[in-house]
Amino acid sequence: MASVADFRLTKAVAYVRAHCVTGSQELVVNLILPFHIYSCGSGSLGDELALMAASTPPIFWSIITFIREGKVDAISIMVLTGIALSLLAFVGSGGVKFLQLRENLVTGFVALIFLGSAAIGRPLIYQLARAGLRRIAAEKVQAFEALRGDVQFRRSIAVVTLCWGFGLLGACALNCALVFMVSIGLFLLIGGPITYAIIGMLTAWTFWYLPCSMRRAAARLGIEPLA
Repeated sequence: MASVADFRLTKAVAYVRAHCVTGSQELVVNLILPFHIYSCGSGSLGDELALMAASTPPIFWSIITFIREGKVDAISIMVLTGIALSLLAFVGSGGVKFLQLRENLVTGFVALIFLGSAAIGRPLIYQLARAGLRRIAAEKVQAFEALRGDVQFRRSIAVVTLCWGFGLLGACALNCALVFMVSIGLFLLIGGPITYAIIGMLTAWTFWYLPCSMRRAAARLGIEPLA
């Protein structure tokens, strides 16, 4: 038992180290730069134009990340959808509050995609998990697809998809409420971290729950476990 715990701890430490630089870059691009751009530009440009300018670093970062990955799969399609919706948020008028709402509705739209995929029996988490596995361990994709033969595994995939859908919908609703409750500068500081915190909790739970479901399904089907 101790050796298993040590192995998992080692994997966790390695994961944190590998993603430390990327996480720092994400923090700068998605939080520090937008707040700094808005703070410096709101006086001369006005709130609406300054907020549009503050939104450009995350959008360009997403585009650069997509180009660097150079693959078209379920994950990259989600990224492209987010980019397209973020750009569409600039279209139209209605003032700075409505601009903030339109940008936050990107999260809500993605949430509806998760919920809709579960409703039609094609849960998005399955597609995302398969795409991620194809990137890091392509030889295991066929074994992963075989797990769909297990009813309980399919149910677990649906549960995870629903949790992501309702979690992101909750993040969208909370941020939309904050748009009318706090200043623009304060929202730029707390809106993103709230969304990232919810996504982080969902990710941590998914990385615990899904491998457990995969191991149990593999045992029931009598195939080699993937995780």
